[in-house]
Amino acid sequence: MAITAETPQVLLLAGQFSVRGQCAYTLRLAESLPNAGFRALVVCPDARTVPAEKRRKLQIREYPHLMRPLVGRVVLELLLRQLALDPPEIVHAQTPSAIRTATWIARQLERPLVITIHDYLPERYTLRIDRRICRRVITVCDAVRDHLIERHRLPRDLVTVIPGGVACRRDKPLEPILQPTKTPVIGTAGPLEAVKGFPYFLGAAARVIAAGRDVEFLVAGAGPEERNLRRLSRELGISPHVTFLPNLYDFLPAIEAMDIFCLPSLQQGLGSVMLEAMAFGRPVIATKVGSVFEVIRPGETGLLAPPSDSAQLAERMVELLDDPARARRIGQAAREEVSAQYNVERMVQLTVDAYQGILDDSALLTAAG
Repeated sequence: MAITAETPQVLLLAGQFSVRGQCAYTLRLAESLPNAGFRALVVCPDARTVPAEKRRKLQIREYPHLMRPLVGRVVLELLLRQLALDPPEIVHAQTPSAIRTATWIARQLERPLVITIHDYLPERYTLRIDRRICRRVITVCDAVRDHLIERHRLPRDLVTVIPGGVACRRDKPLEPILQPTKTPVIGTAGPLEAVKGFPYFLGAAARVIAAGRDVEFLVAGAGPEERNLRRLSRELGISPHVTFLPNLYDFLPAIEAMDIFCLPSLQQGLGSVMLEAMAFGRPVIATKVGSVFEVIRPGETGLLAPPSDSAQLAERMVELLDDPARARRIGQAAREEVSAQYNVERMVQLTVDAYQGILDDSALLTAAG
């Protein structure tokens, strides 16, 4: 599709980029919107974790200190002057941290606001939404939608569920997992935060190793819990079997190295890293939290365990290690499920439909006025 200066533009306002699902969501939108008839402008305070080539291709604009209360106002005024030269038709806040800034920009430019919320908001978080300009709140799953309606009292008709989408390499053959000539690798990935439940993954790893299994474990990601997790692996006596990979641009290389993926979260929205693992044909062991039930059909597209339960996680790991053929069947079924329901093309199309509906409504209001 030909993109010209007349093509409507969407401002994707993000927080500081890191290697996590919500940042991948922004990048996928930015890459795909031009093929769907929209120009995408990504603005954020810091994009150093995005590969330089991708930053150039997407023309990501970095404004350090953009969301800081004092100096950020000066940066924000500069950004506004630049946006006024080619105003976006829609302002889309990508994370809760961007809502306040996105709201201010939308007010100044008199543009509709869209907000995406990927996960449960913290208990003490106060969600402030300006209903005069906010036309849509997008969530990635039913569980987060219900959380926003019940806990934060958002009107039901304001909230739309658009499942996250991942790249599905449908025509790329995958290397078989759990090959007898290779030491099995069980891995997990995500921001190393307390709510992600990684200590229980390490506890399960200790049980599997104690049972005499020859297995390697992989923890991909960075975050505030990294030091504690490394210490725990030493205390459990499993550090020779655990590899930490904190310095990644994305999780795909780590996922490719795994035979089995584990999501040990204590609280979870949809789990985009889990979807990426499924798209790679990796059998998934996940905890029974959030909207994991929307994706995992136990025994078909993955296995489930209670949260905060290392023993149950270890049992599921051993089940798959003992039956590689079953693990492969589950991985293949998972790949087909993600390809059909959680592909990036569907996510983008549903998002574009929401944009177009907002623009059509705005045009009608302008005509009526």
